[in-house]
Amino acid sequence: MTDTSARASAPWSLSSPALLLFIGILLVPLLLTAVLSFNAFDGMRGIQPGYTWANYVEILGDGYYHEIFIRTGLMALGVTALCVLFGVPETIILARIRAPWRGMFLIVILGPLLISVVVRTLGWSILLGNQGTINNALQSLGIINEPLRFLFSMLGVVIALTHVFLPFMVIAVWSALQKLDPQVEHAGRSLGASSVTSFLRIVFPQLLPGVLSGSIIVFALAASAFATPSIIGGRRVKVVATATYDEFLNSLNWPLGAAIAVLLLLANIAVIVGCNRMLERRFKQVFSA
Repeated sequence: MTDTSARASAPWSLSSPALLLFIGILLVPLLLTAVLSFNAFDGMRGIQPGYTWANYVEILGDGYYHEIFIRTGLMALGVTALCVLFGVPETIILARIRAPWRGMFLIVILGPLLISVVVRTLGWSILLGNQGTINNALQSLGIINEPLRFLFSMLGVVIALTHVFLPFMVIAVWSALQKLDPQVEHAGRSLGASSVTSFLRIVFPQLLPGVLSGSIIVFALAASAFATPSIIGGRRVKVVATATYDEFLNSLNWPLGAAIAVLLLLANIAVIVGCNRMLERRFKQVFSA
């Protein structure tokens, strides 16, 4: 083997263990799930060896599943919007805090990632209950006369998911903010721009790649979230992940559950790739102008 061919094959040789691990724990299960989604199912005899499109036809032609997918998409969009609304200012404020307070607040913000999502969701179920801390505080302040229904509602699910996924937005925006030269903002201020104009025209456009990557991460995680919607939403708020769970473990219709999971994956990929391409094209037009 020549030196040229050895250098060309070196990256593949070094990355082959990671590639094999990736194929084994991700691609193979996804492939098996996709194959399972084409199996026929009989209520008396279980999974049949034949292959059919009936599962996809049932999902795509049933308004019940349309409603579930639309509800899941709107929930993911709402969580993403709230994470952007709270995460971007929070990260900017955090970046401008001086040490050692910056490290302490960063630990507070990212600390929930060290706790199980189930534990965090159970904590929110206590806070959002009819006799929970939030309702008791609102009633004590005279803002409401009777408890608001947060549990078993989409509002409660969105609130809990926003808290769960907010650290991912902070991490993405933080990485983009570290590349920003603070002197650029100062230059804009010295040329007569107000603080708002300086932020909107100078700082925020440079943070958009981080906001975009954080939004993609949050949207994908929120659309496929299971623990929080099942605990906070219960049986009243059914999303795609809980519908898949019901088909696998309650109805035992594994092919139909696999088909729902595959469609969720494809919808996630389509939304993420579409938004990414659209925003990249928009950014190129703005910056080229």
